[in-house]
Amino acid sequence: MHIQPFRWTKRQRQTTVAVLAFAIYWWFLSSFYSQYQLDTIIHRTKPEAVWEYVADFSKMKTLNPTILDFNIIADHGNMDHWKYSVEYTERLSHWPYTKNANVGHFSVRKLPDAEGGQYSVASTHRTCFMLGFACFNSMGEFKISYLNEQDTYCQETVQYQCPFLFGRFCRREVEFQRKAIMANLNKHFRQKPKLK
Repeated sequence: MHIQPFRWTKRQRQTTVAVLAFAIYWWFLSSFYSQYQLDTIIHRTKPEAVWEYVADFSKMKTLNPTILDFNIIADHGNMDHWKYSVEYTERLSHWPYTKNANVGHFSVRKLPDAEGGQYSVASTHRTCFMLGFACFNSMGEFKISYLNEQDTYCQETVQYQCPFLFGRFCRREVEFQRKAIMANLNKHFRQKPKLK
């Protein structure tokens, strides 16, 4: 008895290629949320001054060295609760030849006294690579409050999506940006005259 070798039909080949392509796409680009938190103390500075500085996206190019350009696309509200949206381009700190396009939505507000008289800059972001083929979401909140009568306490919490395969790379990128922002914020307020 002669056994015929298995022959792939055109449809079987197409299905197999589609399944493999999906599996590779999922492996490289499927995303899970991770969290990163960082805090700092800014001495002899009032929380409101820090809040106003952090809330102004034009200052972000000074704070975050990866941002290349930005454009405010929406803006409304008042000093108690201000919202704006921004398109911005940035490069990766550990792979500077790669740029990504982002859209961020910011909510800038004074929190009620019941929550410790804090100030908040909360945001959501959509970051896209490869001409929009791979996009990921992140969200964060930068809280600012009195530590004591003279000093300000800042805490930032970020949740970010990252492809499974690039987890360590994403973590390094987030750590670099957030640490640079805190360090540059401290540097800025060390150089400025302190508020009375």
